[in-house]
Parts: sequence; structure tokens; C-alpha cells
Amino acid sequence: MVPAGSHRETDLEMALRHVVEAERRILRQHALIARLGPGGGQTKELAERLLVDFQTTLAAHRAHLARLMPRRQA
Repeated sequence: MVPAGSHRETDLEMALRHVVEAERRILRQHALIARLGPGGGQTKELAERLLVDFQTTLAAHRAHLARLMPRRQA
């Protein structure tokens, strides 16, 4: 149930939010990897693998958003 006066998010808004959040997550992950530096060892390797997962998820979010976007009339 949505509280009175609040806005219920549309599917398109939700998909756009997911893309924005995933992009931010990727930026944070890049920063974390940079902070770990060359001596990051296994932690850096795991962070890099996680980055790949985040990028894959972002691609899925972008595809979902594209499916929800209104078709342009020629």
C-alpha cells in the first residue's frame, strides 16, 4: 500500500533508477580498486571480479530500460 500523498514509481522510473544506481555502484567500485592499488592482492582481484558482475548487471538494466522506452514515431 502506498502512503497518501506519496508518488508510486512507474516501471520506467524504476528502470531508470536502477541504471543510475548501477552506474554509481560501478564508479564507487572503480574508486575502491584504485585505492587498493597494485598491492591489493586477493582483495583487489575479488573487487575486479565484482566490478565485472556490476557491469553485467548494468547492461541488463540498460536493456530493460530500452524495452520500456516509448517508441519514436517516424
